[in-house]
Amino acid sequence: MTPVVLTVNAGSSSLQLHLVRDGRVLRSERSERSPDPAEAEHTLRRFLGSPGSRAGEDVGLAGHRLVHGGRAVQAPAVVDDDLLAAVRAYQDLAPLHVPPALALVEAARRVLPGVPHVLCPDTAFHAGLPREAATYALPAEWRRRWGLRRYGFHGLSYARAVRRASELLGRPAAQAHLVLTHLGGGASVCAVRDGRSVDTSMGFTPLEGVPMSKRSGSVDPGMLLWLLSGSRLSLGELREGLEHRSGLLGLSDGLSGDTRELVASGSDAAELALGVFALRVSREIAAAATSLDRLDALVFTGEIGWDQPEVRDAVCRRLALLGIEPPVRGNLDADGFVSPPGARVPVLVIETREELEVAREALAALRIR
Repeated sequence: MTPVVLTVNAGSSSLQLHLVRDGRVLRSERSERSPDPAEAEHTLRRFLGSPGSRAGEDVGLAGHRLVHGGRAVQAPAVVDDDLLAAVRAYQDLAPLHVPPALALVEAARRVLPGVPHVLCPDTAFHAGLPREAATYALPAEWRRRWGLRRYGFHGLSYARAVRRASELLGRPAAQAHLVLTHLGGGASVCAVRDGRSVDTSMGFTPLEGVPMSKRSGSVDPGMLLWLLSGSRLSLGELREGLEHRSGLLGLSDGLSGDTRELVASGSDAAELALGVFALRVSREIAAAATSLDRLDALVFTGEIGWDQPEVRDAVCRRLALLGIEPPVRGNLDADGFVSPPGARVPVLVIETREELEVAREALAALRIR
């Protein structure tokens, strides 16, 4: 029998724990706040010791979502001390995600010392990006010295979404030409040709691309240089503003970074935030489509993509030139189509199930099927 996999997913503002066996979730827990590294071991022991989990005695391995492994981890890898030390060298590239994730890895190794632990990087799905998609127009010396390249993120979400979309479309994943957008607290767009990532909107860090809940997405680098000059902002102030007070929250003048609250508000500030968000997402989708020979489907995933029909509608209405029609169905109970029957380009909604992809990749890393 396939072993039970503990999956640990530390987001920028959430923590998800699951016990998974044979593609089925046995138990789960979610917290809508950033994980506290000081409480990581207690949190894991409480989850594994909760009723029905048999105190973790059935857990055969643990899989950990790692947002950014830099050059240290570009594919799922079994954890050891040397690997963790190598990953720490890159933790400042995703400071909202990697430090708490590493704290949870260390805590999980103490709680479950007798089982393998596997790091499953979000960047692995994009590791094979074509050179022209991965390379920044920066001095070659900089690129070589510091490994400056487009890494891409949300790979665990995209990997599962490609397989599910291909199943629904009735074609092999290895033949799929798709544009996918993961919309949630973090947001990105990805082009997939023949089942492989060939372009993506996030780059060296999870700050690039479309506006997010509280993160800015791409902005004019000249503006950032201007803000840093003349004592306008310190580096710390700039970082804090870009990562915590921008995006939908900044666009709405501090009203909310949650699209549900913005849709319900109807205020001018909320409409501006939603309008900018829809424009930027649709623009990235259109740009991503230029990397494909054809467009088999547009796929929405992520919490907003799955649960916010108003956002899906606003994005699709800007994409008529790609043959995309506005959705005719709202939220679904299961993965499926929201586009009109016979649409030239189907629009699909796929629920984000990163825990299933982490379990799958962790098992594969250990050659367990």
